[in-house]
Amino acid sequence: MNLLECLVGIALCILLLNPLLKTSADLLIKQIEYEKSQTLASEAERVLELMGRAIRMAGYQNMKSKQQRNNEKNKAPVLEIQKGAGYQRSDSLITRHELSDGVDFDCIGNTLTSDRLKNNQALQGFFLDRQAGLPKGLKVNGGSLICQSLDRQGRLQNTTLANGVNAFSVDELKSQSSGGQKAFRVRLEMTDGALIHREFERTFSTRNLP
Repeated sequence: MNLLECLVGIALCILLLNPLLKTSADLLIKQIEYEKSQTLASEAERVLELMGRAIRMAGYQNMKSKQQRNNEKNKAPVLEIQKGAGYQRSDSLITRHELSDGVDFDCIGNTLTSDRLKNNQALQGFFLDRQAGLPKGLKVNGGSLICQSLDRQGRLQNTTLANGVNAFSVDELKSQSSGGQKAFRVRLEMTDGALIHREFERTFSTRNLP
């Protein structure tokens, strides 16, 4: 076999293998996108469930603390929404509730005890902030969804719940109930900072508002 025949053989092999290599590369890209999308979905569902739990607990009153409650004045609202207060004009959500007779947790998994209260109420807040610690000039992959709670001295503490959150909104829905309870639609827009942009939406109803 001379040199020309070798070159022709190599060229034919390349022509035959090129479609297979391209298909394999496309499949790999799709697999990576799928895995990223599933990770974002899992993060969104976890965060939405935490917000839903906070909304359902908002305004809970323990009958055992009735006398203490009557002696307290100027207590903060049990559910607050601030429109456009966060990163990229996202909303913020704050809920407050008393402790139940069972085991209660805040939005980062701490067991709620009397030293994590203020005015006999636990606080859980959610807002979007710019990702901290990024080098200057690096492209931002969405913002960080922050959980706000109280430490053992009753002081506010902020903990990152999820990154890659591009937008966060909370909207009160028109209630069809005459019982005083309210429904809220919570939306999250998640991104990997490149090709994937997904929106997640859940509706939650309060259970303890007067």
